[in-house]
Amino acid sequence: MGKLFVVATPIGNLKDITLRALEVLKSVDTIAAEDTRHIKKLLTHYGISGKKLISYHEHNEEEMAEKIVQILEEKDVALVSDAGTPCISDPGYRVVKKAREKGIEVIPIPGPFAAATALSASGLPSDKFLFVGFLSNKEVEKEKQLSHYVDLGYTFILYESPKRVVKTINSIKKINQDADIVVAKELTKIHETFIIGKPSQILEYFEKNPDILKGEFVILVYPRKSQELDIETVLQEAKKLKKEGKKTKEIAILLSQKYGIPKNLIYDKIVDLDV
Repeated sequence: MGKLFVVATPIGNLKDITLRALEVLKSVDTIAAEDTRHIKKLLTHYGISGKKLISYHEHNEEEMAEKIVQILEEKDVALVSDAGTPCISDPGYRVVKKAREKGIEVIPIPGPFAAATALSASGLPSDKFLFVGFLSNKEVEKEKQLSHYVDLGYTFILYESPKRVVKTINSIKKINQDADIVVAKELTKIHETFIIGKPSQILEYFEKNPDILKGEFVILVYPRKSQELDIETVLQEAKKLKKEGKKTKEIAILLSQKYGIPKNLIYDKIVDLDV
């Protein structure tokens, strides 16, 4: 029985590939790629030829997983994505899952990962972080997700498309206007760019540099740190809002947005408040 090699490939600069990854790509007969055009470019650059290329993507992954597993019953296969590490915010996990179920050995060949690459050069706290990937396309659901991640209080990492990046920064501004943000694009390429600032500063940069809104973006967000509440001010405002008929959860959300403080901290202060 063959082995499935999960091979990380460069996210931009073609030199960012490991010697081990090149050895695997040279040794296997079959390479399963999200888009064969991307892997052809890499193989040509390193003079690797004569490989059978199979295309798998989010629309045919279930079907192709079966086909790839059939090949694995006799031969080794390398699994690659368009860029970076397969299966992370990319198709591929169904292939790995099927291989595991069949008792096929799965061997990771580590390498580039855009989120980690951006975090390492961001200057944001990295002792604890959350990789989120892509948010919901629906604005209400997106804001709900962002509110949850902001409440966690540590750096979280998003992927975003050029069409939605401005809307996403606006949503972050609405929820936590004092958040520290780093936007990274063209990572490891000639025009690699890091944009650093508060949400309003990032939006101002985009407005002045509209040509930059191309390609894929990595957004890193560090929420504003919790601060001591002026409890008397909060209690007075909460009492007023309760008298108006608002529920405790709704009050916590409103005051959280006003003071830029996680809503769970405010909720704990006002949950047993009598009016």
